Amino acid sequence: MNSIKTSRRIGVSPGILLIPLILAIFGLVFESGCSSSKQLPLKQGFTSPPPEYRPGVYWYFMDGNLSREAMTRELEAMKEAGIGWALFLEVNVGVPRGQVDFLSQKWQELFAHAIKEGERLGIKIIMGSGPGWAGSGGPWVKPEESMQHLVSSEVRVKGPGKFDSKLPVPRPKTPFFGENTLTPELKQAREDWYQDVAVLAFPTPEMDRRIPLIEEKALYYRAPFTSQPGVWPHLPPPAEASGPAGSAIKKEEIIDLTSRLKPNGSLDWEIPPGSWTVRRFVARNNGAVTRPAPLPGLGFECDKFSREAFESHLHHYLGPLLERIQPDGSKPGGGWKMIHIDSWEMGAQNWSQNFRQEFIKRRGYDPLPYYPVYAGCQVGTLEESERFLWDLRKTSSELIVENHALEFKEFGRKYGFKLSIEPYDMNPASDFDLGAVADVPMSEFWSDGFGYNSSFSVIEATSIAHITGAPVVAAEAFTAGAEEAWKKYPGNMKNQTDWAFCLGLNRLIFHTFAHSSLDEKLKPGMTMGPYGVHWDNRQTWWPMVRAYHEYIARCQFLLAQGKPVADVLYLIPEGAPQVFRSAPDAMDGTEFLPDKRGFSFDGCSPEALMKLAEVEKGQIVFPGGASYKLLVLPAFETMTPELLRKIEELIREGATVIGNPPRRSPSLKNFPDCDLEVEGLAKNMWGGLEKPQLAEERIYGKGKIFWGGGLNPEVVKSDSDPLQARLYPDYQTTAGILEKIGLSPDFSCSSGKIRYTHRSLTETEEEIYFISNRSGESVDDVCTFRDGSLRAELWDPLSGERRPLDGTQVVAPAGVRLEIRLEPEQSFFIVFKKDSSVAGPHNLSTGISSAPGNAMKDGTTAKKKTAAKNQSLDQIAGSGQFVFKNFPQRQAILTLGGPWKVKFDPAWGGPGEVVFEQLLNWAIHPDDGIRYYSGTAVYTAEFDLPEGVEISRKDALYVDLGEVFCLARVKLNGQEEGIVWTKPARVRLSGIKKRGNCLEVEVANLWINRLIGDENEPWDGVVNGSWPEWLLIGSPRPTKRLTFTTHHFYRQGDPLVLSGLLGPVRLLK
Repeated sequence: MNSIKTSRRIGVSPGILLIPLILAIFGLVFESGCSSSKQLPLKQGFTSPPPEYRPGVYWYFMDGNLSREAMTRELEAMKEAGIGWALFLEVNVGVPRGQVDFLSQKWQELFAHAIKEGERLGIKIIMGSGPGWAGSGGPWVKPEESMQHLVSSEVRVKGPGKFDSKLPVPRPKTPFFGENTLTPELKQAREDWYQDVAVLAFPTPEMDRRIPLIEEKALYYRAPFTSQPGVWPHLPPPAEASGPAGSAIKKEEIIDLTSRLKPNGSLDWEIPPGSWTVRRFVARNNGAVTRPAPLPGLGFECDKFSREAFESHLHHYLGPLLERIQPDGSKPGGGWKMIHIDSWEMGAQNWSQNFRQEFIKRRGYDPLPYYPVYAGCQVGTLEESERFLWDLRKTSSELIVENHALEFKEFGRKYGFKLSIEPYDMNPASDFDLGAVADVPMSEFWSDGFGYNSSFSVIEATSIAHITGAPVVAAEAFTAGAEEAWKKYPGNMKNQTDWAFCLGLNRLIFHTFAHSSLDEKLKPGMTMGPYGVHWDNRQTWWPMVRAYHEYIARCQFLLAQGKPVADVLYLIPEGAPQVFRSAPDAMDGTEFLPDKRGFSFDGCSPEALMKLAEVEKGQIVFPGGASYKLLVLPAFETMTPELLRKIEELIREGATVIGNPPRRSPSLKNFPDCDLEVEGLAKNMWGGLEKPQLAEERIYGKGKIFWGGGLNPEVVKSDSDPLQARLYPDYQTTAGILEKIGLSPDFSCSSGKIRYTHRSLTETEEEIYFISNRSGESVDDVCTFRDGSLRAELWDPLSGERRPLDGTQVVAPAGVRLEIRLEPEQSFFIVFKKDSSVAGPHNLSTGISSAPGNAMKDGTTAKKKTAAKNQSLDQIAGSGQFVFKNFPQRQAILTLGGPWKVKFDPAWGGPGEVVFEQLLNWAIHPDDGIRYYSGTAVYTAEFDLPEGVEISRKDALYVDLGEVFCLARVKLNGQEEGIVWTKPARVRLSGIKKRGNCLEVEVANLWINRLIGDENEPWDGVVNGSWPEWLLIGSPRPTKRLTFTTHHFYRQGDPLVLSGLLGPVRLLK
């Protein structure tokens, strides 16, 4: 070990709160998810993205309501709309049972049909890990193969004397979601089954003092982090205290009476003198069932610790389908390509048949004497007991990762399948370690304002992907609760779409496309209860949605190229469960849509750091290509020797670290030697354990440690509240350290209204920045790109257009500066190409290359010439000259105010063709057929170009629709010109004439107004979980309702929404 060379104090001021991102990963770098397009030229892939970069949908089926014809119709609609992926799941949510039982022969035939149609249409199908959307299990799972708890009963006796009585059978724990989730048969099976594990006796402690929060610490329960307030993202480190005198069981006095337990549950034992407690430990089912599964798929969740139990589940669940279909997921094109584990909602288990043996193998000691700790009793000391609980949770996490997730991955490999995992919510393991098994890590985000805040899962998933080198990171996108009720459409989703891309996502899978086996005339048709977002072919605007999907595909293609750029790596604490949460000021934006600041970051699990991290040129690097300038340690007082040894190695080889020294191990493994090793190594690395009053930079080997003063938050201890505790320094402090070591922010802008993300392409020497205006107003800004060059191009994912940008200015050492104009919620890619006159990415200290080839013909050097150019640029910086040149403002040459012919569809209550003298909101029209109209209407107007306006390719003409609700298709003189789905509502006109032009604007609004209008008629839909009689027998509908839904979304008198073309409609040049 190298000794410390020097130690000096530095003046880094403590600031706001840091930007941590916690995430953990398993130690595997997995294969590319998009290898077929790896060699595709960047421009070609951007213009016409390959199918794998298209967005996907959750394709939900409702408990036996399946139709062969509807499957084909929906897959064809997906294909036409630019959908590339369909995640096949069947649930029981809000729709009466259908006639096709889950996994019946008929069901299997229909599933095989969907796969064949996917192959025909080029749509890739993903299959979930079990019935319902969460978990893996079913009616085939026997209680002994199910998720289990170790529970115990207690009998107190006095000796000396003879004990020859039955010990009470311990009761199972109440299921987290209650008994109502179980059928009578499952309740009985759960009541009947138990398996004896051990009988222990010990002198009764003088005080009955239980370990606090034992039901979570011992993994009886793990509440949903996303939806239940107050759930801890991590547990505090084990206590240091011994506990009150007389409150603990002395380990050496515990007697193992397991062999004396008779088959009928009676115990034969000679009681020694004194007061004794006898505990009978049994394994019981934990009450987790497949949810919300179709009724024929309802059953126990399988044991997540047991590879054999999971194999049995897969044999019953996927075996028949695989035998019938014989898939090969490695073949190009569509069909069955992936398998999937959705959000972890089956909770925790703490026992399995082989758990004791696995624990001994992994932790190095026998857990049997500590079984009373499961019940909250203290064995030895409080610290010893809590260390055992830490080891229990660590072992549980490892078994879930290895025997469940990895087993599923290995199973899928036999058929060429890739695996995606959403590792969050009720996960008793570390989110990072579970998610890192996936080929495609996944997250979830809800529609802004219509559900839960799960943005943390996006940061987790992108971090996992970056650390492991996964090129694709996906999301269950725009999930929504009942309040959404058909309110969302591409235009009001654009800002959140760009937010998702800037956080690093590059595969959006919309939740949800509900399969509707009803007559296709019954619209909107089936829904998954109240849940959205409603993303299916019964939407009013579905024929126009392809333009939005093409935008997404272009973005997702570019954001899967190269490697992500981030500077900071936040290490999460060891142990489980673990959810990464950043410090309050680590990100700006809103609580629901947080954006990373100028120094981007990822989170990393201790497992990934130990197995994958190395140091190259002073940076921490991973096999997938990710590299980081700074490692930030969590403010935990505990750390295992294995992890501390790895950190020591990284610093010695040149890494820069912020963090305080740990003081002890959290585990009983090799105790007490483990604590001595941690203390000794920490003293050597930090020079002591007491934090200095002033911030200090300490040289260790080739690396540095920053600590002391206000650099680090207070250490998180056993009595700390994890909801309030800060794990990392504030952002300004971290930024100050990075600037001190010579690094500028990767991106900055003057207004603070632009978010970004950055990918680096080493092979082609290109830097890709995606920037997005997150405000609702136009922004003229000066942006600085650290890794930019003088050759900048704007790539517009909305149109596919690419064009060069002028005015790029080197600003040493910060990078290059560029004037940018963005319309409200507008976004672009800025692509920087290698330029011989710039030093290149990550090295802009001079901004000029010193290569001899840069000498100009007139003898001046590139350096002098560029310096002169920069001087002139400085004089006009902020003047808007280059904004005007790069983003020209178009002038209105004609306003089409009216009259407009507007044609409404009578089949949906419209009046046919009417004339609007001026543009107005349909919802305020006096005609009920217009006020309550939902669907598409076609506006027609004729016009001539004003005198003096010339038509040329150089000076293109545009039509700007102004305000339009919600999507529009524009035709000019019978030729389609484009789809308008976002601001600015503008399309380029290619077929314009001097005289006699006919402009057609087909506008689609939302279902809301028609649903509200239909409330003037009696409800004739699903009542008390049953289909209406008229639908069952095929008789005429008894009301004049035009819409049909399986969920009652609106009531009479609810407010109508803006609809139609509001304008002003202008011709621009």
